[in-house]
Amino acid sequence: MYNGYGVFASVYDLLTENVEYERRAKYFDSLIKKLGGKQNGVLLDLACGTGSLSELFDSLGYDVIGIDNSPEMLGVAMDKKFESGRDIRYVCQDMRKLELYGNADITVCALDSLNHLENLSDVKKVFERVYRFTEPGGLFIFDMNTQYKHREVLGNNTFVYDTDDVYCVWQNSCTDSTVSIYLDFFIPDESGHYERYSEDFTETAYPVDEIIQAITQAGFEPEGIYAEDSFDEVCETTERVVFAVRKPA
Repeated sequence: MYNGYGVFASVYDLLTENVEYERRAKYFDSLIKKLGGKQNGVLLDLACGTGSLSELFDSLGYDVIGIDNSPEMLGVAMDKKFESGRDIRYVCQDMRKLELYGNADITVCALDSLNHLENLSDVKKVFERVYRFTEPGGLFIFDMNTQYKHREVLGNNTFVYDTDDVYCVWQNSCTDSTVSIYLDFFIPDESGHYERYSEDFTETAYPVDEIIQAITQAGFEPEGIYAEDSFDEVCETTERVVFAVRKPA
């Protein structure tokens, strides 16, 4: 599992300005309410990154714990916490080895974080650890990029992000359901000259039925499977699937 994100952490928020975090947080909140999740309960934001969703979940009344494997990402999250004054606890952990002092009422793992794991065996490890630290009757909600998105959207394409603070070239190399992603960043220094940095990582997508089987084997009961940020059914061209499951009471 890739856990560098050194320079990437410093520009991550710039490169994800198109992500509608507030809308996404409200969607997860509505899904939690729809499924009868505990309001104001302990919410584990798994693979929380720079804490954008964690901040919003806290503003919605949840008692938030953010977990991420990158100290650099968590450093950015802590800066946001100090600025907002929110009572969020952040822990640097590999989610495959999740260890908590208590149980969560709700766990959310968003923005295709599970796709960053190397294989289905690692995904299953996360499911098992989340199950262990979920209150009986508690919810686990996560999203994953689909094989369709990997093949037809990311594919072998190249994307360019050009802002005042960073220039990024994003190159993809797709094989079956795995996409290798190569990022080159050009960041201006104080003199106005640009320095180049590179990062790379891999995403793997799986058939929906394989994920359902894996989550069921971990002990969870499926509650709903939806197309990205909606309550619509998944179709052949769905790019991201939201899974909502429950630990039996």
